[in-house]
Amino acid sequence: MEPLMAVAIGILYATAIFMMLRRSIVKLVIGLILLSNAANLLIFTTAGMTRGAPPLIPEGMSRPLGAIADPLPQAVVLTAIVIAFGVLAFSVVLVRRAYEIVKAEDMDKMKDTDT
Repeated sequence: MEPLMAVAIGILYATAIFMMLRRSIVKLVIGLILLSNAANLLIFTTAGMTRGAPPLIPEGMSRPLGAIADPLPQAVVLTAIVIAFGVLAFSVVLVRRAYEIVKAEDMDKMKDTDT
């Protein structure tokens, strides 16, 4: 499962960088979204994927009986998802405001913002 996830993460990173290098500011935001998803998957995959093992200890027990998933990467990924959503919302508002001022989505045309 990990090699498949590594390939998927690599494709996401490559696509994100390709989109961020385009001149369109909308494609820059899409690349930012892909980059945050790739980073979340990378964190989740590097922690080790245990299938069917919950990150919980049964009540009354001091240690787990069998295999247990590490809850820390899941908490980190959940926090990263919230932060990425905030960055995305800020980026969308910023892009919209820039489009209203400059009337173009091409980054080369946005160099002269003294209008």
